[in-house]
Amino acid sequence: MFNRQDIPKLKQDLLIESNLLGSKLNLKTRWGVFSPRAIDDGTILFMQYLDIAKDDKCLDLGCGYGPIGLSVAKSCPEGEVHMVDKDFVAVELSNDNAKLNHINNAEAYLSDAFSAVNKQNYFDQVLSNVPAKVGREQLSIILYDAYDALKPGGKITFVTINGLRHFIKDNFKSVFGNYKKLKQGQKYTIAQAVKQ
Repeated sequence: MFNRQDIPKLKQDLLIESNLLGSKLNLKTRWGVFSPRAIDDGTILFMQYLDIAKDDKCLDLGCGYGPIGLSVAKSCPEGEVHMVDKDFVAVELSNDNAKLNHINNAEAYLSDAFSAVNKQNYFDQVLSNVPAKVGREQLSIILYDAYDALKPGGKITFVTINGLRHFIKDNFKSVFGNYKKLKQGQKYTIAQAVKQ
């Protein structure tokens, strides 16, 4: 347990310097958001297998403080990135980090999965570092909404802990009719499906 005199320091934002998708980013984080000390290993692996076109329209689902969405935004300067999270602190940090890194084609907003994403056949890519505790019900909602939000030919790409890989594979096949494993590492699997 920390002492009272530690609290002011604990309330200060933390700063992470990262290099994702070939772009250097300075990211403010805070205690209480996912992986505040450093970019998590799943995200680092995930970023090595993303293929982003310069004019892609992307959705970062569960953006946290923005490492995926903001690095993707730098990779698609003629496109746009929507970043959503159900945590208002994460949304605030993502928007602050977009300003901090002079990124004008990305915006974060509050949304429980796709609840505030009013787009049909719009996105080229839906990307997510899926929480380990995603349940069958929530995953079903997410995947059907992602299917509707993607353009034909659009891709959904998830990174998950290895324990969820069969669950994701079965659900991608059920909703999208296809599944491709891009990489299975020691702890994480990157999976993709395409809206045909």
